Amino acid sequence: MARADFNTFCAALPQTTHVVQWGGADVWKLGGKVFAIAGWNDGKDAYTFKASEMAFEVLQDQPGIRPAPYMASRGLKWLQVHADPGLNDDELKAHIKASYDMIAENLPRKTRAALGL
Repeated sequence: MARADFNTFCAALPQTTHVVQWGGADVWKLGGKVFAIAGWNDGKDAYTFKASEMAFEVLQDQPGIRPAPYMASRGLKWLQVHADPGLNDDELKAHIKASYDMIAENLPRKTRAALGL
């Protein structure tokens, strides 16, 4: 997936916000909480997202996918697609959407209501 496609997909999800931080990474948030990041890995785009327990266990050792640097070292279940073959575009979109949904579910009720979720 090209970074522009990643950003277009994340922007289409309801009530998301975008910031550029951490050395030029595109960081996508919902209610102030990060759900997806596009950054660089040795000059190539890498895509990071929150994963369910099952997805983390299944995908973490797949070629081109790894526990997300920094986040996973803190015990968080985040994955990074950093090389080929990784995930195809549809699979990556599905995992980004699942990350968005997990963040939405964990927002306080008032925040969800204010966002219209």
